[in-house]
Amino acid sequence: MANAQAQSTNSPCPLAMSSPLPLSEVVREATGDNVFKCYQCIKCTSGCPLADQFDLTPNQVMRSVQLNDLAVLQSRSIWLCASCHTCTTRCPQQIDVTGVMDALRIESRKRGVKPAVAEIAKFNDIFMRSVKIFGRVYELGLMASFNMALLQPLRDLKLGRRMFARGKLSIWPHFGKARANATKLPHNPKAIGYYPGCSLSSTSVEYGKSVKNIASAMDIELIEPENWSCCGASAAHATDPKAANVLPMSSVARIEQMGLDTVTSPCSACFSRLKHAEHSVTSNEAVSKEVSDALGYEYKGTVKVQHLLDVIVDRAGLDEVRKRVSNPLKGLKLACYYGCLITRPTGVTGADNPEYPQKMDRLVRTLGAETVDWSRKTECCGGSLGINQTKVAVKMMQRIMDDAKACGAEAIVTMCPICHLNLDSRQGAMGYQEAEEIPIFQATQLMSLAFGQGEDKAAIKHNLTDPKPYLREKGVLI
Repeated sequence: MANAQAQSTNSPCPLAMSSPLPLSEVVREATGDNVFKCYQCIKCTSGCPLADQFDLTPNQVMRSVQLNDLAVLQSRSIWLCASCHTCTTRCPQQIDVTGVMDALRIESRKRGVKPAVAEIAKFNDIFMRSVKIFGRVYELGLMASFNMALLQPLRDLKLGRRMFARGKLSIWPHFGKARANATKLPHNPKAIGYYPGCSLSSTSVEYGKSVKNIASAMDIELIEPENWSCCGASAAHATDPKAANVLPMSSVARIEQMGLDTVTSPCSACFSRLKHAEHSVTSNEAVSKEVSDALGYEYKGTVKVQHLLDVIVDRAGLDEVRKRVSNPLKGLKLACYYGCLITRPTGVTGADNPEYPQKMDRLVRTLGAETVDWSRKTECCGGSLGINQTKVAVKMMQRIMDDAKACGAEAIVTMCPICHLNLDSRQGAMGYQEAEEIPIFQATQLMSLAFGQGEDKAAIKHNLTDPKPYLREKGVLI
Protein backbone atom coordinates (compact mmCIF):
# COMPACT_ATOMS: atom_id res chain seq x y z
CA MET A 1 0.00 0.00 0.00
CA ALA A 2 2.88 2.34 0.73
CA ASN A 3 3.97 2.00 -2.89
CA ALA A 4 0.43 2.74 -4.10
CA GLN A 5 0.18 5.80 -1.90
CA ALA A 6 3.54 7.06 -3.14
CA GLN A 7 2.31 6.72 -6.73
CA SER A 8 -0.84 8.61 -5.77
CA THR A 9 1.23 11.55 -4.54
CA ASN A 10 2.92 11.75 -7.93
CA SER A 11 -0.31 11.41 -9.91
CA PRO A 12 -1.05 14.32 -12.25
CA CYS A 13 -3.75 16.69 -11.05
CA PRO A 14 -6.15 15.98 -13.95
CA LEU A 15 -6.47 12.40 -12.72
CA ALA A 16 -7.82 13.59 -9.39
CA MET A 17 -9.97 16.37 -10.84
CA SER A 18 -11.55 14.57 -13.79
CA SER A 19 -14.47 13.16 -11.79
CA PRO A 20 -16.24 14.43 -8.70
CA LEU A 21 -17.16 10.90 -7.63
CA PRO A 22 -14.92 9.07 -5.16
CA LEU A 23 -13.94 5.57 -6.26
CA SER A 24 -16.27 4.00 -3.70
CA GLU A 25 -19.22 5.65 -5.46
CA VAL A 26 -17.90 4.66 -8.88
CA VAL A 27 -17.89 1.06 -7.68
CA ARG A 28 -21.32 1.37 -6.06
CA GLU A 29 -22.82 2.69 -9.30
CA ALA A 30 -21.21 -0.10 -11.33
CA THR A 31 -21.81 -3.07 -9.02
CA GLY A 32 -24.26 -1.98 -6.35
CA ASP A 33 -21.72 -2.96 -3.70
CA ASN A 34 -20.57 -0.99 -0.68
CA VAL A 35 -16.77 -1.39 -0.61
CA PHE A 36 -16.69 -0.29 3.02
CA LYS A 37 -18.09 -3.68 3.96
CA CYS A 38 -14.61 -5.04 3.24
CA TYR A 39 -12.79 -5.60 6.56
CA GLN A 40 -9.52 -6.88 5.08
CA CYS A 41 -9.90 -10.59 5.85
CA ILE A 42 -7.63 -11.19 2.82
CA LYS A 43 -9.60 -14.21 1.57
CA CYS A 44 -9.70 -12.63 -1.90
CA THR A 45 -5.92 -12.39 -2.00
CA SER A 46 -5.40 -15.86 -0.49
CA GLY A 47 -7.39 -17.46 -3.30
CA CYS A 48 -6.28 -15.26 -6.19
CA PRO A 49 -4.23 -17.28 -8.73
CA LEU A 50 -2.59 -14.06 -9.95
CA ALA A 51 -1.74 -12.44 -6.63
CA ASP A 52 1.95 -13.16 -7.15
CA GLN A 53 1.83 -11.16 -10.40
CA PHE A 54 -0.05 -8.13 -9.02
CA ASP A 55 1.50 -4.89 -7.83
CA LEU A 56 -1.52 -4.47 -5.55
CA THR A 57 -3.15 -7.58 -4.10
CA PRO A 58 -6.96 -7.78 -4.32
CA ASN A 59 -7.42 -6.71 -0.70
CA GLN A 60 -5.08 -3.76 -1.31
CA VAL A 61 -7.16 -2.79 -4.33
CA MET A 62 -10.24 -2.82 -2.10
CA ARG A 63 -8.45 -0.71 0.49
CA SER A 64 -7.34 1.75 -2.19
CA VAL A 65 -10.94 2.20 -3.27
CA GLN A 66 -12.02 2.77 0.33
CA LEU A 67 -9.31 5.44 0.70
CA ASN A 68 -10.03 6.94 -2.72
CA ASP A 69 -6.38 6.32 -3.55
CA LEU A 70 -6.34 7.14 -7.26
CA ALA A 71 -3.06 5.30 -7.79
CA VAL A 72 -5.14 2.13 -8.05
CA LEU A 73 -6.24 3.33 -11.49
CA GLN A 74 -2.60 3.07 -12.60
CA SER A 75 -2.18 -0.43 -11.16
CA ARG A 76 -1.27 -3.52 -13.17
CA SER A 77 -3.62 -5.55 -10.99
CA ILE A 78 -6.87 -4.20 -12.40
CA TRP A 79 -5.71 -5.19 -15.89
CA LEU A 80 -4.17 -8.56 -15.08
CA CYS A 81 -7.29 -9.78 -13.24
CA ALA A 82 -8.51 -12.84 -15.18
CA SER A 83 -12.10 -12.53 -13.90
CA CYS A 84 -12.08 -16.03 -12.42
CA HIS A 85 -14.48 -14.94 -9.62
CA THR A 86 -12.56 -16.79 -6.91
CA CYS A 87 -12.43 -13.58 -4.89
CA THR A 88 -16.14 -12.91 -5.33
CA THR A 89 -17.06 -16.48 -4.40
CA ARG A 90 -14.96 -16.46 -1.24
CA CYS A 91 -15.78 -12.95 0.01
CA PRO A 92 -17.64 -13.30 3.34
CA GLN A 93 -19.28 -9.93 2.70
CA GLN A 94 -20.47 -11.03 -0.76
CA ILE A 95 -18.69 -8.13 -2.49
CA ASP A 96 -18.27 -8.58 -6.22
CA VAL A 97 -14.52 -8.05 -6.18
CA THR A 98 -14.27 -9.08 -9.84
CA GLY A 99 -16.84 -6.41 -10.65
CA VAL A 100 -14.73 -3.90 -8.73
CA MET A 101 -11.79 -4.71 -11.02
CA ASP A 102 -14.02 -4.17 -14.08
CA ALA A 103 -15.28 -0.86 -12.73
CA LEU A 104 -11.75 0.38 -12.08
CA ARG A 105 -10.56 -0.59 -15.56
CA ILE A 106 -13.43 1.29 -17.14
CA GLU A 107 -13.01 4.28 -14.83
CA SER A 108 -9.28 4.48 -15.52
CA ARG A 109 -9.95 4.81 -19.23
CA LYS A 110 -12.68 7.38 -18.67
CA ARG A 111 -10.16 9.49 -16.79
CA GLY A 112 -7.56 9.12 -19.52
CA VAL A 113 -5.19 6.95 -17.49
CA LYS A 114 -2.76 5.00 -19.63
CA PRO A 115 -3.46 1.25 -19.18
CA ALA A 116 -0.77 -0.29 -16.99
CA VAL A 117 -0.79 -3.42 -19.18
CA ALA A 118 -1.20 -2.04 -22.68
CA GLU A 119 -1.40 -5.46 -24.36
CA ILE A 120 -4.58 -6.38 -22.48
CA ALA A 121 -6.26 -3.08 -23.31
CA LYS A 122 -5.33 -3.53 -26.99
CA PHE A 123 -6.62 -7.10 -27.00
CA ASN A 124 -9.96 -6.06 -25.49
CA ASP A 125 -10.34 -3.22 -28.01
CA ILE A 126 -9.54 -5.47 -30.98
CA PHE A 127 -11.89 -8.16 -29.66
CA MET A 128 -14.79 -5.72 -29.37
CA ARG A 129 -14.01 -4.25 -32.78
CA SER A 130 -14.25 -7.75 -34.27
CA VAL A 131 -17.64 -8.22 -32.61
CA LYS A 132 -18.82 -4.85 -33.95
CA ILE A 133 -17.73 -5.68 -37.51
CA PHE A 134 -18.76 -9.33 -37.76
CA GLY A 135 -21.21 -9.81 -34.91
CA ARG A 136 -18.97 -12.65 -33.74
CA VAL A 137 -15.28 -12.98 -33.02
CA TYR A 138 -13.22 -13.79 -36.09
CA GLU A 139 -10.51 -15.66 -34.20
CA LEU A 140 -7.91 -15.78 -36.95
CA GLY A 141 -8.40 -12.07 -37.63
CA LEU A 142 -8.28 -11.31 -33.91
CA MET A 143 -4.93 -13.05 -33.48
CA ALA A 144 -3.46 -11.47 -36.61
CA SER A 145 -4.68 -7.99 -35.66
CA PHE A 146 -3.39 -8.34 -32.12
CA ASN A 147 0.04 -9.44 -33.31
CA MET A 148 0.19 -6.52 -35.72
CA ALA A 149 -0.80 -4.13 -32.93
CA LEU A 150 2.16 -5.46 -30.93
CA LEU A 151 4.40 -5.08 -34.01
CA GLN A 152 5.08 -8.83 -33.75
CA PRO A 153 3.38 -10.29 -36.84
CA LEU A 154 5.14 -13.66 -36.48
CA ARG A 155 4.34 -14.05 -32.79
CA ASP A 156 3.15 -17.61 -31.98
CA LEU A 157 3.69 -18.61 -35.61
CA LYS A 158 4.63 -22.18 -34.63
CA LEU A 159 1.39 -22.59 -32.67
CA GLY A 160 -0.58 -21.08 -35.55
CA ARG A 161 0.87 -23.65 -37.93
CA ARG A 162 -0.05 -26.48 -35.55
CA MET A 163 -3.59 -25.18 -35.28
CA PHE A 164 -3.95 -24.87 -39.06
CA ALA A 165 -2.67 -28.42 -39.48
CA ARG A 166 -5.27 -29.66 -36.99
CA GLY A 167 -8.12 -27.75 -38.61
CA LYS A 168 -8.55 -25.41 -35.66
CA LEU A 169 -8.48 -22.07 -37.44
CA SER A 170 -11.34 -21.00 -39.68
CA ILE A 171 -10.10 -18.89 -42.60
CA TRP A 172 -13.43 -17.14 -43.09
CA PRO A 173 -15.36 -15.18 -40.48
CA HIS A 174 -18.85 -16.09 -39.31
CA PHE A 175 -21.48 -13.39 -38.94
CA GLY A 176 -24.08 -12.61 -36.31
CA LYS A 177 -26.30 -9.77 -35.23
CA ALA A 178 -27.42 -8.62 -31.80
CA ARG A 179 -31.17 -8.52 -32.11
CA ALA A 180 -34.21 -10.06 -30.45
CA ASN A 181 -36.58 -11.32 -33.11
CA ALA A 182 -37.33 -14.99 -33.64
CA THR A 183 -40.30 -17.15 -34.59
CA LYS A 184 -42.00 -19.33 -32.00
CA LEU A 185 -41.43 -23.03 -32.63
CA PRO A 186 -43.91 -25.88 -32.21
CA HIS A 187 -43.63 -27.49 -28.78
CA ASN A 188 -40.94 -30.16 -28.66
CA PRO A 189 -39.96 -31.59 -25.24
CA LYS A 190 -36.64 -32.78 -26.66
CA ALA A 191 -35.64 -29.34 -27.90
CA ILE A 192 -33.28 -27.05 -26.04
CA GLY A 193 -31.79 -23.72 -27.03
CA TYR A 194 -28.15 -24.02 -28.03
CA TYR A 195 -25.61 -21.22 -27.89
CA PRO A 196 -22.29 -22.66 -29.21
CA GLY A 197 -20.16 -19.53 -28.93
CA CYS A 198 -17.59 -18.33 -31.41
CA SER A 199 -14.85 -20.87 -30.69
CA LEU A 200 -16.74 -24.09 -31.43
CA SER A 201 -16.46 -23.63 -35.19
CA SER A 202 -12.78 -22.70 -35.09
CA THR A 203 -10.23 -23.03 -32.28
CA SER A 204 -12.44 -25.55 -30.46
CA VAL A 205 -13.83 -27.39 -33.46
CA GLU A 206 -13.32 -30.76 -31.72
CA TYR A 207 -15.70 -29.63 -29.01
CA GLY A 208 -18.31 -28.35 -31.45
CA LYS A 209 -18.39 -31.58 -33.45
CA SER A 210 -18.44 -33.91 -30.46
CA VAL A 211 -21.19 -31.91 -28.72
CA LYS A 212 -23.52 -32.33 -31.68
CA ASN A 213 -22.74 -36.03 -31.99
CA ILE A 214 -23.38 -36.92 -28.35
CA ALA A 215 -26.54 -34.76 -28.28
CA SER A 216 -27.87 -36.71 -31.26
CA ALA A 217 -27.03 -39.99 -29.54
CA MET A 218 -28.86 -38.88 -26.38
CA ASP A 219 -31.91 -37.69 -28.34
CA ILE A 220 -31.37 -34.06 -27.32
CA GLU A 221 -32.37 -31.62 -30.06
CA LEU A 222 -30.11 -28.58 -29.96
CA ILE A 223 -31.81 -25.54 -31.49
CA GLU A 224 -29.33 -22.83 -32.48
CA PRO A 225 -30.81 -19.33 -32.84
CA GLU A 226 -30.28 -17.91 -36.31
CA ASN A 227 -27.51 -15.31 -36.58
CA TRP A 228 -26.73 -15.26 -32.87
CA SER A 229 -24.12 -12.72 -31.81
CA CYS A 230 -20.98 -13.03 -29.69
CA CYS A 231 -21.58 -12.85 -25.93
CA GLY A 232 -18.74 -10.33 -25.55
CA ALA A 233 -16.69 -12.66 -23.33
CA SER A 234 -14.36 -10.96 -20.83
CA ALA A 235 -13.59 -8.07 -23.19
CA ALA A 236 -17.13 -6.68 -22.96
CA HIS A 237 -17.49 -6.59 -19.19
CA ALA A 238 -13.98 -5.12 -18.95
CA THR A 239 -14.78 -2.27 -21.35
CA ASP A 240 -18.51 -1.73 -21.89
CA PRO A 241 -21.07 -2.72 -19.21
CA LYS A 242 -24.01 -2.14 -21.56
CA ALA A 243 -22.60 -4.41 -24.27
CA ALA A 244 -21.80 -7.00 -21.61
CA ASN A 245 -25.56 -7.36 -21.04
CA VAL A 246 -27.03 -6.55 -24.43
CA LEU A 247 -24.88 -8.96 -26.46
CA PRO A 248 -25.68 -12.14 -24.49
CA MET A 249 -29.27 -11.13 -23.81
CA SER A 250 -29.95 -10.77 -27.52
CA SER A 251 -29.54 -14.55 -27.78
CA VAL A 252 -31.40 -15.35 -24.56
CA ALA A 253 -34.29 -13.16 -25.76
CA ARG A 254 -34.42 -15.04 -29.07
CA ILE A 255 -34.56 -18.34 -27.21
CA GLU A 256 -37.50 -17.01 -25.20
CA GLN A 257 -39.28 -15.86 -28.35
CA MET A 258 -38.75 -19.32 -29.85
CA GLY A 259 -40.73 -20.76 -26.92
CA LEU A 260 -37.82 -22.73 -25.44
CA ASP A 261 -37.43 -22.82 -21.68
CA THR A 262 -33.67 -23.51 -21.55
CA VAL A 263 -30.54 -22.41 -23.33
CA THR A 264 -27.27 -24.26 -22.93
CA SER A 265 -23.72 -23.41 -23.85
CA PRO A 266 -20.75 -25.79 -23.89
CA CYS A 267 -18.41 -22.80 -23.53
CA SER A 268 -17.80 -21.83 -19.91
CA ALA A 269 -17.12 -18.20 -20.79
CA CYS A 270 -20.32 -17.98 -22.88
CA PHE A 271 -22.31 -19.72 -20.15
CA SER A 272 -20.94 -17.25 -17.63
CA ARG A 273 -21.82 -14.21 -19.72
CA LEU A 274 -25.32 -15.48 -20.57
CA LYS A 275 -25.90 -16.37 -16.93
CA HIS A 276 -24.59 -13.03 -15.62
CA ALA A 277 -26.62 -11.02 -18.12
CA GLU A 278 -29.84 -12.95 -17.46
CA HIS A 279 -29.29 -12.57 -13.71
CA SER A 280 -28.68 -8.84 -14.06
CA VAL A 281 -31.76 -8.26 -16.20
CA THR A 282 -34.05 -10.16 -13.85
CA SER A 283 -32.67 -8.59 -10.66
CA ASN A 284 -31.97 -4.99 -11.70
CA GLU A 285 -34.73 -2.78 -13.13
CA ALA A 286 -32.30 -0.24 -14.58
CA VAL A 287 -30.35 -2.94 -16.44
CA SER A 288 -33.62 -4.52 -17.60
CA LYS A 289 -34.78 -1.24 -19.12
CA GLU A 290 -31.43 -0.55 -20.75
CA VAL A 291 -31.39 -3.98 -22.38
CA SER A 292 -35.07 -3.80 -23.38
CA ASP A 293 -34.54 -0.41 -25.01
CA ALA A 294 -31.48 -1.67 -26.89
CA LEU A 295 -33.16 -4.84 -28.16
CA GLY A 296 -36.68 -3.54 -28.60
CA TYR A 297 -37.93 -6.48 -26.56
CA GLU A 298 -38.80 -6.88 -22.90
CA TYR A 299 -37.42 -10.13 -21.56
CA LYS A 300 -40.01 -12.11 -19.56
CA GLY A 301 -37.56 -14.21 -17.56
CA THR A 302 -38.74 -17.61 -18.79
CA VAL A 303 -35.40 -19.03 -19.96
CA LYS A 304 -33.07 -21.08 -17.78
CA VAL A 305 -29.37 -20.74 -18.64
CA GLN A 306 -27.44 -23.98 -18.12
CA HIS A 307 -23.93 -25.14 -18.86
CA LEU A 308 -23.84 -28.24 -21.06
CA LEU A 309 -22.48 -30.23 -18.11
CA ASP A 310 -25.67 -29.47 -16.16
CA VAL A 311 -27.84 -30.40 -19.14
CA ILE A 312 -26.14 -33.78 -19.45
CA VAL A 313 -26.03 -34.64 -15.74
CA ASP A 314 -29.18 -32.95 -14.40
CA ARG A 315 -31.56 -32.67 -17.35
CA ALA A 316 -30.79 -35.84 -19.30
CA GLY A 317 -29.39 -37.83 -16.37
CA LEU A 318 -26.50 -40.21 -15.90
CA ASP A 319 -28.79 -43.21 -16.34
CA GLU A 320 -29.38 -42.08 -19.93
CA VAL A 321 -25.63 -41.71 -20.39
CA ARG A 322 -25.03 -45.17 -18.95
CA LYS A 323 -27.53 -46.78 -21.35
CA ARG A 324 -25.50 -45.57 -24.31
CA VAL A 325 -22.06 -46.72 -23.18
CA SER A 326 -20.94 -49.55 -25.46
CA ASN A 327 -17.18 -48.95 -25.28
CA PRO A 328 -16.36 -48.34 -21.59
CA LEU A 329 -13.29 -46.21 -21.00
CA LYS A 330 -11.68 -48.71 -18.63
CA GLY A 331 -8.10 -47.99 -17.73
CA LEU A 332 -8.26 -44.23 -18.31
CA LYS A 333 -7.10 -42.28 -15.27
CA LEU A 334 -8.30 -38.70 -15.61
CA ALA A 335 -8.29 -35.39 -13.78
CA CYS A 336 -11.56 -33.52 -14.29
CA TYR A 337 -10.76 -29.86 -14.76
CA TYR A 338 -13.74 -27.53 -14.38
CA GLY A 339 -11.92 -24.24 -14.64
CA CYS A 340 -13.31 -21.18 -12.93
CA LEU A 341 -16.58 -20.24 -14.62
CA ILE A 342 -18.78 -23.36 -14.59
CA THR A 343 -19.45 -23.00 -10.87
CA ARG A 344 -18.46 -19.44 -9.94
CA PRO A 345 -19.68 -17.07 -8.65
CA THR A 346 -22.29 -19.08 -6.76
CA GLY A 347 -24.59 -16.07 -6.39
CA VAL A 348 -25.07 -16.25 -10.16
CA THR A 349 -24.49 -19.90 -11.08
CA GLY A 350 -26.27 -21.39 -8.08
CA ALA A 351 -23.68 -24.19 -7.96
CA ASP A 352 -23.93 -26.20 -4.77
CA ASN A 353 -20.24 -27.07 -4.56
CA PRO A 354 -18.15 -24.37 -6.29
CA GLU A 355 -14.81 -25.23 -4.68
CA TYR A 356 -14.81 -28.97 -5.29
CA PRO A 357 -17.50 -29.89 -7.85
CA GLN A 358 -18.23 -33.50 -8.72
CA LYS A 359 -20.62 -33.50 -11.71
CA MET A 360 -17.96 -34.02 -14.36
CA ASP A 361 -16.28 -36.65 -12.20
CA ARG A 362 -19.56 -38.58 -11.96
CA LEU A 363 -20.06 -38.26 -15.70
CA VAL A 364 -16.57 -39.53 -16.49
CA ARG A 365 -16.92 -42.45 -14.06
CA THR A 366 -20.24 -43.32 -15.72
CA LEU A 367 -18.26 -43.68 -18.96
CA GLY A 368 -16.06 -46.27 -17.25
CA ALA A 369 -12.96 -44.18 -16.54
CA GLU A 370 -11.28 -43.51 -13.21
CA THR A 371 -11.02 -39.98 -11.81
CA VAL A 372 -8.35 -38.67 -9.46
CA ASP A 373 -8.77 -36.43 -6.45
CA TRP A 374 -6.78 -33.24 -6.85
CA SER A 375 -6.75 -29.71 -5.52
CA ARG A 376 -6.72 -27.43 -8.60
CA LYS A 377 -9.81 -28.60 -10.46
CA THR A 378 -11.40 -25.12 -10.31
CA GLU A 379 -8.26 -22.99 -10.53
CA CYS A 380 -8.07 -20.48 -13.38
CA CYS A 381 -5.91 -21.33 -16.42
CA GLY A 382 -5.52 -17.66 -17.27
CA GLY A 383 -8.25 -17.46 -19.91
CA SER A 384 -7.44 -14.86 -22.55
CA LEU A 385 -4.16 -14.09 -20.76
CA GLY A 386 -2.95 -17.14 -22.66
CA ILE A 387 -2.98 -14.87 -25.73
CA ASN A 388 -2.12 -11.42 -24.40
CA GLN A 389 0.07 -12.31 -21.37
CA THR A 390 1.33 -15.74 -22.34
CA LYS A 391 4.21 -16.02 -19.85
CA VAL A 392 1.95 -15.11 -16.96
CA ALA A 393 -0.73 -17.59 -18.07
CA VAL A 394 1.77 -20.40 -18.64
CA LYS A 395 2.74 -20.23 -14.96
CA MET A 396 -0.93 -20.62 -14.05
CA MET A 397 -1.36 -23.53 -16.46
CA GLN A 398 1.74 -25.27 -15.17
CA ARG A 399 0.45 -25.27 -11.59
CA ILE A 400 -2.67 -27.02 -12.84
CA MET A 401 -0.79 -29.54 -14.96
CA ASP A 402 1.80 -30.32 -12.29
CA ASP A 403 -0.88 -30.94 -9.68
CA ALA A 404 -2.94 -33.19 -11.94
CA LYS A 405 0.10 -35.29 -12.84
CA ALA A 406 1.32 -35.43 -9.24
CA CYS A 407 -2.07 -36.82 -8.22
CA GLY A 408 -1.77 -39.64 -10.76
CA ALA A 409 -3.70 -38.27 -13.74
CA GLU A 410 -2.65 -39.63 -17.11
CA ALA A 411 -4.83 -37.12 -18.98
CA ILE A 412 -7.08 -34.14 -18.26
CA VAL A 413 -10.72 -33.73 -19.22
CA THR A 414 -12.49 -30.38 -19.40
CA MET A 415 -15.62 -28.72 -20.75
CA CYS A 416 -14.37 -25.32 -21.86
CA PRO A 417 -12.83 -24.16 -25.15
CA ILE A 418 -10.24 -21.80 -23.66
CA CYS A 419 -9.25 -24.19 -20.84
CA HIS A 420 -8.77 -26.95 -23.38
CA LEU A 421 -6.81 -24.78 -25.81
CA ASN A 422 -4.55 -23.34 -23.11
CA LEU A 423 -3.63 -26.71 -21.62
CA ASP A 424 -3.48 -28.50 -24.96
CA SER A 425 -1.29 -25.93 -26.72
CA ARG A 426 1.19 -24.76 -24.08
CA GLN A 427 2.66 -27.94 -22.59
CA GLY A 428 5.95 -27.33 -24.35
CA ALA A 429 6.07 -23.80 -22.93
CA MET A 430 5.51 -25.32 -19.48
CA GLY A 431 8.80 -27.14 -19.86
CA TYR A 432 7.47 -30.60 -20.63
CA GLN A 433 9.33 -32.72 -23.13
CA GLU A 434 7.18 -34.26 -25.85
CA ALA A 435 7.22 -37.64 -24.08
CA GLU A 436 5.93 -35.96 -20.91
CA GLU A 437 2.94 -34.29 -22.52
CA ILE A 438 -0.48 -35.72 -21.68
CA PRO A 439 -3.73 -35.68 -23.66
CA ILE A 440 -6.34 -33.01 -22.95
CA PHE A 441 -9.88 -34.14 -23.75
CA GLN A 442 -13.22 -32.45 -23.93
CA ALA A 443 -15.70 -34.54 -21.93
CA THR A 444 -17.93 -34.79 -24.99
CA GLN A 445 -15.08 -36.42 -26.91
CA LEU A 446 -14.87 -39.11 -24.25
CA MET A 447 -18.64 -39.54 -24.32
CA SER A 448 -18.52 -40.02 -28.08
CA LEU A 449 -15.82 -42.67 -27.73
CA ALA A 450 -17.70 -44.43 -24.92
CA PHE A 451 -20.88 -44.38 -27.02
CA GLY A 452 -19.00 -46.31 -29.70
CA GLN A 453 -19.13 -43.47 -32.22
CA GLY A 454 -15.47 -43.81 -33.10
CA GLU A 455 -12.57 -41.40 -33.34
CA ASP A 456 -13.98 -39.42 -36.28
CA LYS A 457 -17.15 -38.38 -34.48
CA ALA A 458 -15.14 -37.77 -31.32
CA ALA A 459 -13.07 -35.40 -33.49
CA ILE A 460 -9.82 -36.32 -31.75
CA LYS A 461 -7.86 -35.52 -34.92
CA HIS A 462 -8.22 -31.85 -33.99
CA ASN A 463 -6.48 -32.15 -30.61
CA LEU A 464 -3.03 -30.58 -30.60
CA THR A 465 -1.59 -33.14 -28.18
CA ASP A 466 -2.35 -36.37 -30.04
CA PRO A 467 -4.46 -38.60 -27.74
CA LYS A 468 -4.49 -41.64 -30.01
CA PRO A 469 -1.36 -43.37 -28.60
CA TYR A 470 -2.80 -43.14 -25.08
CA LEU A 471 -6.24 -44.35 -26.19
CA ARG A 472 -4.71 -47.28 -28.09
CA GLU A 473 -2.53 -48.17 -25.10
CA LYS A 474 -5.67 -48.36 -22.94
CA GLY A 475 -7.65 -50.31 -25.53
CA VAL A 476 -10.21 -47.57 -26.14
CA LEU A 477 -9.06 -47.35 -29.77
CA ILE A 478 -7.92 -50.38 -31.71
